[in-house]
Amino acid sequence: MKAVNLGIACLSTLCALCALPAHAAGPAPVKKVDGILVDAHGMTVYTFDKDVAGSGKSACSGPCEENWPAVKAGESALPAPYSTIVRDDGTKQLAYHGKPLYTFVKDKKAGEREGDKKMNVWHVVTD
Repeated sequence: MKAVNLGIACLSTLCALCALPAHAAGPAPVKKVDGILVDAHGMTVYTFDKDVAGSGKSACSGPCEENWPAVKAGESALPAPYSTIVRDDGTKQLAYHGKPLYTFVKDKKAGEREGDKKMNVWHVVTD
């Protein structure tokens, strides 16, 4: 009888574990708010004209990346039009319609758009 009870307990535990997700998903790396794309912290997301859509490369590195940090890709793949590129340093960056995504260091609060049209090459992501 003990063996049967132990077997039932093990089977119950196994079934409960199977019902759990294999990987607990964190917050989505980006979302739409008031018609613009923002990161998980609500900071405005930008694209850079020097990036070539679909190239899988970022043209922003070094001092550029210090001012325009890359939006890091999450562990889970997002559906199109999102994709992931691998930066030269090996980190994964989120892209939208093939264009890498960035935030701007001078945006201090969620929703600020200080980087929009900066040097005529940085743009807020909208649909």
